[in-house]
Amino acid sequence: MKRYWILTAALSLAASAFAKPQPNVLWILTDDHRYDSIRAFNKIVSGQEMSPLGYVESPNTDKLAAMGTTFPSTYCHAQGCAPSRASMHYGRYPFRTGIYEFEWHNKDAEHTRPSLPEQMAKLGYQTFHVGKLGVRVRTTSPNGKFGAHPIYQQDISFHKMQAEGITGWSKGEVKEVDGITLDKPVHCEWFRTPEGSWEYTGYGLNKIAGLEDHSRKIDEKYDILRKYKKPSEKQAGYGEIIGGVSSMPEGENRDGTYTTELIRFLKNPNKELKVGSQTYAGVNPDKPLFANIGYDFPHTPVLPPESFRKRFQKKKYTLPEVDKAEFAKLPPQLQKLVAGGASDHYSDADKQQMVQDYYAFCAYGDHLVGEAVEAFLAYSKKQKQPWMVVYVCGDHGWKLNEHGSIYKFSPWQVDSMDPIIVVSSDKKRFPAGKVVTDLTELVDIAPTVLAAGGADVSASKFDYLDGYDLAQVTSGKLAPRDYVLSESHAVTGPRATIRTKDYMFSIKSRPDKTRGKNMRWAMEASYKELEPVLYDMKTDPDELNNLAFNPEYKQIAEAMKNKLLNIVFGDNRVEVNWGKAGDGTEVFRSNFAPGADDKKLKL
Repeated sequence: MKRYWILTAALSLAASAFAKPQPNVLWILTDDHRYDSIRAFNKIVSGQEMSPLGYVESPNTDKLAAMGTTFPSTYCHAQGCAPSRASMHYGRYPFRTGIYEFEWHNKDAEHTRPSLPEQMAKLGYQTFHVGKLGVRVRTTSPNGKFGAHPIYQQDISFHKMQAEGITGWSKGEVKEVDGITLDKPVHCEWFRTPEGSWEYTGYGLNKIAGLEDHSRKIDEKYDILRKYKKPSEKQAGYGEIIGGVSSMPEGENRDGTYTTELIRFLKNPNKELKVGSQTYAGVNPDKPLFANIGYDFPHTPVLPPESFRKRFQKKKYTLPEVDKAEFAKLPPQLQKLVAGGASDHYSDADKQQMVQDYYAFCAYGDHLVGEAVEAFLAYSKKQKQPWMVVYVCGDHGWKLNEHGSIYKFSPWQVDSMDPIIVVSSDKKRFPAGKVVTDLTELVDIAPTVLAAGGADVSASKFDYLDGYDLAQVTSGKLAPRDYVLSESHAVTGPRATIRTKDYMFSIKSRPDKTRGKNMRWAMEASYKELEPVLYDMKTDPDELNNLAFNPEYKQIAEAMKNKLLNIVFGDNRVEVNWGKAGDGTEVFRSNFAPGADDKKLKL
């Protein structure tokens, strides 16, 4: 009998956890997305609808902001795709997961915890993903084989879609071009035409007899602008595409295809569906839904469809000017980053195209966001189910000649600020039109979604989560943070950053990328060796004047340095020797200042 009552009590607790219907959740994530491409964010940040650079369009995201609660002061934890996306999916800082750049990792290491979609599945959700994922996780299967670890129950691979020619643009090895069989495969970019044919452009084609002019013709056809170090070094088919026009009409490129598949999924309950070689089942109305659409826009290649591009070609933009004195004040690590993505030597015409096409691509993406949200809300309302939309403006940002550079990977605000909008059928949790200016972070996504799905994120089993439930932030039940954190090792090299409302302080965090070795280097290095930057956001919102060695700011720099080092190196830091295949499980820890991350920093 005692056992019966214990079982009954347990079942009652489980039932009470889901007494309130679980909402369907749509998580929208974009890539390399500047916050100033969204009018609603600009109005909050500057009081002006347009970007400081000029004209932008975002009617659908603006509508989301009016419908829900906006968190404009949200920051990423790594200014590179894979580490940022890992921090969102795991709800943990890079220095807690050991994922600092684009490394493959695994679920076998002892410190790992379930991802957000895996936790949602435990709450009874069906989980679905389409588009870019960027979480490079593997595991050992029950049969002992090491390989891919799916974190969503259904995941439509964008890699397969690209390889099968479904997405309008792709890249890879080709063996034949225009009827000419190549002696050996050449790496090319592929453009699919509306007629179903393929056109190729690649630097390797330029020296093949009969194809010497082929890439130039294709690049000119699509008005391709590529990154270049010197005008004399411009080569057809060579360099990342930062401007041009899509070979396909709107709705039929990469992001349009992702949107189409999400809509098909929602409109065909329990039906078997197919895209290319991939099959998947339509939504199951009997279970709550957690869906993630990972957009590529406005990540390179920047190829907006003609219908959007032609409007933006008529606009003239104010190009960021470069101050040589700023560059001289930067430490070697950031000077190298700027030089690697240098863009100030581009012609004014090239800079204008770069900016026009970028914002046109963002506007097109906004159009797709509107289509995705409309289909999701229609499905939820038809099923009479509660719902929630989490819109994240980029896994990080993107420079358009700020600091004399394009690209990402820096701790500057233009690369790091990624506002969130949460729209919910429950207006008490997320009121319409509300703006919460507290500092927030991308690790807040996981606890926010889990809590909405019925999880008690205050329970000990969720102690690993580093973020806040944004509903609690909105209501004021959680005190505002004094700072946000990031640490990324990709491209720039190891660098850690702490940011408050008024100041940004950043240092070189490791002498190299060797995991588990010299973990206390930053604690023992000289201030100069740390290559610090400090910006006063009150007087220098564009972060141009490095004050790290200014005597008047010595006390602030010292306080921020000590807080940052104690947290990222002393409060349960993890480094993992993942190995090239991602099968490593050797974990190194540093925990000499537990509890240092208390969210408090008074300057």
